[in-house]
Amino acid sequence: MSQRVLVFLTGLLLLTALGSYVYYRHREAQVPVDPWALVPDDAVLVTATRDHPTLVRHLKETQLWDNLTAVRYFQQVEDNLALADSVVGGREVVLRFLGRKRVFTSVHVTGPGQFDILFQVPISSVREYRLIRNLVEGLGRDKRFEVTTREFHDQQLTQVRQRSTGEGLTVLNYRNHLLISANPALVEAVALRLEHPGQPTVAADFQSTDYFRLKDVDATLLLNQRRLPQLLSVFFRQDLGADLAEITSLAKNELVQMKLAGNKVVFDGFANVETARNGLHQRLRGQPAQRLSMAEVVPMKTALLVHFGLGQATALRGKAPATPDTLAAATGPLLDSIATLLRQEVALCYLGTSSARQRPGKLALAWCSDPARLSILLGQLRRATGTSPSFERVGPYQQYQMQVPELPHRLLGPLFQNFPQPVVAQVGNYVAFGENDEVVRQWLQSVAAGEVWSRSPTQVAFLQDTQPMARLSILLDMGNAWNVLLRGLVEERRAGLLRNESLFKRFPQVAMQWVPAANEAEAGAQYFTHFVLRHPAEGPAVARPQNQDGTGSLLTFKTPLQTSPTLVTVGGAKLPGVLVQDTAHVLHYITPDNVVAWSDTLPGPLVGSPYRMPGATGFLVASATQLFGYNSQGKPLPNFPFNLPDTLQATSLTVSPPGGNQPQRLLVAGSGSNLFLYNTQGRIFTGWQPRQLEFRLAAPPHYLTVNGLDVIVVLLENGYIYAYNQAGGVYPGFPISVGARMQSKALVETGSSLRRTRLTVVTQHGERVSFNLSGDIVARGRIATWSRNSVFHLVPDQEQRTYVVVREEGGRLALFDATGRQLLSQTFITSAPKQVQYFNFGAGRQVYAITEQGPSKAYLYDAKLRLLGGQPFDSTVPQIALDYNLPTATYHLFRVVGSELRRTDLKLD
Repeated sequence: MSQRVLVFLTGLLLLTALGSYVYYRHREAQVPVDPWALVPDDAVLVTATRDHPTLVRHLKETQLWDNLTAVRYFQQVEDNLALADSVVGGREVVLRFLGRKRVFTSVHVTGPGQFDILFQVPISSVREYRLIRNLVEGLGRDKRFEVTTREFHDQQLTQVRQRSTGEGLTVLNYRNHLLISANPALVEAVALRLEHPGQPTVAADFQSTDYFRLKDVDATLLLNQRRLPQLLSVFFRQDLGADLAEITSLAKNELVQMKLAGNKVVFDGFANVETARNGLHQRLRGQPAQRLSMAEVVPMKTALLVHFGLGQATALRGKAPATPDTLAAATGPLLDSIATLLRQEVALCYLGTSSARQRPGKLALAWCSDPARLSILLGQLRRATGTSPSFERVGPYQQYQMQVPELPHRLLGPLFQNFPQPVVAQVGNYVAFGENDEVVRQWLQSVAAGEVWSRSPTQVAFLQDTQPMARLSILLDMGNAWNVLLRGLVEERRAGLLRNESLFKRFPQVAMQWVPAANEAEAGAQYFTHFVLRHPAEGPAVARPQNQDGTGSLLTFKTPLQTSPTLVTVGGAKLPGVLVQDTAHVLHYITPDNVVAWSDTLPGPLVGSPYRMPGATGFLVASATQLFGYNSQGKPLPNFPFNLPDTLQATSLTVSPPGGNQPQRLLVAGSGSNLFLYNTQGRIFTGWQPRQLEFRLAAPPHYLTVNGLDVIVVLLENGYIYAYNQAGGVYPGFPISVGARMQSKALVETGSSLRRTRLTVVTQHGERVSFNLSGDIVARGRIATWSRNSVFHLVPDQEQRTYVVVREEGGRLALFDATGRQLLSQTFITSAPKQVQYFNFGAGRQVYAITEQGPSKAYLYDAKLRLLGGQPFDSTVPQIALDYNLPTATYHLFRVVGSELRRTDLKLD
């Protein structure tokens, strides 16, 4: 064979191999990666998050964010995020990178008393890949870090280690999915799992379930209950392991959705039943779910309540327990007779203690179908065991000693152990077995005094947030359970619990419930699971849907509202937030989820509308005597509140536009036509201490910034207009006169210079006058005829871009556009002044709102001047608020009716 042919064949072979490789990689890339396939099989807990900006917002609105950022682990995460920002050279780089990606976080037990976390983050673009590469390269250039790579089972692992501590992260990039963990073994476990692509994933039982298709889901959570005792053993003492394993044997795994809303975190989903022999599910299978009716005998001192709803309590016993004692023959039939009377409800109740050194008291509670028969059988049991018939009276109740060791265990099964010398008492249809005299005495005293859950509004509200019927309910009162938890933890975990006390006590009421399916006997039947983390609703309002179909919302306050709603745009939310004040002068911020996030009491009514600071950094509001600044969490801004002079009663607050390096300026108008000028750091400007005007203001002043110059435009009722600089001097060309009185604000069209900046006003002679900041009147024209009784107002839209003109004559109101064309004319019941608002959301999406305060009615007209809804809306404040959602073509109307803030969703043709 010639050399030329050999070269040709070799080249053809290489080209074929290269083509086959490219084809294979292309076909492989076409198959999407299942993120669940990258989660190691030993995961105990897996959370999936998607819309991270909204999740962070919800965490802040539920006030969980401050508690989380106080945890040492999250502080370390924050430090790492700050480091990433500094290396890449940006701000909030990681949060923007996460965006709406589906991020997985799994928890694994990696050794005795140790657990670690594995993160999985997808890369969705070349730009993001470059960002990650730049971050790793930047860390490699930093002398504080060491970046190395190594091969493991055909996968390249990158390790970033801090030289001073030796701690670091291991990273694997598998087909644009980043796997990150501080424990290299977890990343290696992913590489090993990739060698078995057909192996079932940890979510194989929930392949068709995707909660993110539902509305307002913040996260999903997969829980492997078979491995849960292994994780709990990291935190709790070994002697509690048997009880924990018994309770978790009801289900093998579950997938739930998480929603953060107001005063609670709700997890709803489904769980697959545990199929292991002698598990809790196998014993309770077929037993009907029951209501938690024993609230009337559950004491307020309860720390933990494990409640079973069933048909017959004997189902909990399983196999008959061994009874090696000599009284077995005598007590056996009596125990069976007693057990058959116990049904519907059985519970294990732990009582709170005043110190972690004290052993918590324990009660076994059960409902009895025949209390009189039960009392006779218990008396026979005492005689059979030679127990004294003496008893102790506690109020109207009696408690007896029982000489049958582990009596609750014999009656109710292995969960009810450690009652060596039980004491028994009956209250109505309920019987309680206590581990000693003191526990039962405390219980009876609480019942006699009415200190039970059914008498507590807080506990009743808590129970109303739970499922009405369930097979297993675990209810935790963190206030009572704190010392119980401390006692149950292993020694090395107690310090961590104490450090994070505020986080755990943020939601002091915890409920976990499992509800059996109606078709439980069928294959594939699942439990419905409902978990709630809740803190008592101590807020000023109660929310509920406004309409029967669930659209709209209604928030009822304890105190009537007095101000018009002010909308606050919230990034990433479909609805705006709302600021409103009640008659007790309390300012409330309502989140887009219709929850009061924070409230603050002011010394008096609000003056004007709240001002939203740029960048969603907070709010500025004014009362007659003080100025207040709040951040987005409702905390006071630095230097606030400002105290105004004693002689000043503020009537308006005007804030300078953002921009430049200097703090924003605050212009306060007060009674007597006085103007004061401050900045947000509390500086008082010379020439404004105060600036005395010669006539009353026609409207709040306008604060403009034109080409770096501050211009304060003041409109007076006598028709004169002034333009002041920051030092209080008058600009050349001013004052000017429009030749008639004025009673409304101006529409501002800011230009690149004073001459190019135009303002338009309307006089009481029905004329439209436009002038610039050089003092020149550039246009004048009549809008409508006038009379001695007519009053004209210029009404800008919500964006201050266009305007309409209102003419009122007694009870008759006419509306004109900027060209003088009459849009609307209507006669109202009263002759009092009307509040007119103009909303412009684009072509064909104009809305005109007219509020008549006497009858408390708001009339809304669309662009075709049709009355929306066919009738006016109720409104007890001067103005309404309106927002438009372009993707859904829906208007959101916010209005106040007495003590209610209502949101109505409107769709227009």
